[in-house]
Amino acid sequence: MLLFSNTQGWGQDGHAIVCKIAQARLSDKTAEAVKKLLPKSAEDLASKCSWADNLRVVFPWSSALHFADTPQNVCSYQNNRDCVDHKTGLKGRCVVGAITNYTNQLLDYGSDTKPKYNLTQALMFLSHFMGDIHQPLHCGFTSDRGGNDIEVHWYRRKQNLHHIWDTSIIETQLERFYDSDLGEFIYAIQKNITKVWGDQVEEWENCSSSDIPCPKIYASESVEDACKYAYKDAPEGSVLEDDYFLSRLPIVNLRLAQGGVRLAATLNRIFDSQTMMSV
Repeated sequence: MLLFSNTQGWGQDGHAIVCKIAQARLSDKTAEAVKKLLPKSAEDLASKCSWADNLRVVFPWSSALHFADTPQNVCSYQNNRDCVDHKTGLKGRCVVGAITNYTNQLLDYGSDTKPKYNLTQALMFLSHFMGDIHQPLHCGFTSDRGGNDIEVHWYRRKQNLHHIWDTSIIETQLERFYDSDLGEFIYAIQKNITKVWGDQVEEWENCSSSDIPCPKIYASESVEDACKYAYKDAPEGSVLEDDYFLSRLPIVNLRLAQGGVRLAATLNRIFDSQTMMSV
């Protein structure tokens, strides 16, 4: 069997789920702005939510922006310590800094002067990174590259732990419970957002300060989940089967839901305050 060396955030399905959830929660004004900014070839936001992973070869500088890893066995996020490009040592280059940066760029939308930034790229980067930061192992440990260096078996397939959280848990429940129908899976999560998590949604959407997004909070949640769920009972060489799968899928689904809700809330706060313009 092949060993997958996936270093992405959620796999393509995961990013599509986050963006589909977000798209359904956009205000009319925001939906219009998003439509104007997306490339004409894009069907919707979800169709471009994996764009940032596909551009790593073209934009190698962007690789560090997908993660905010912590030291070995440190289960809390500290921005000054952890938001750094570990290859170059540059501070602020992590998924937390990227979300803040591309949010600020999008605030130029609707200004009377020509935008200083490529707002189409800013939208697609922000949408992708909001998914990444909710994948617990994107805030895992630097020592194992967020689980990429931990080789395990997912049932009979040899994989790394990061890939399992990116893709395998989602794919397995799609196959087992939804007849591989992504639309049905998204509908189930949306239903849970309304019913099961309905009393938590307002808290997910809001930041404690006047910040538009609050990525330091999202990263803190992820590293806690990485320690409590992703790394737990998954050492090098272990075989992960139903006990691991069934106990972790609720966490994966919750993080997908939170990512979608928060992406929509962030975009709504950005664009509902802007003057509409032609792009």
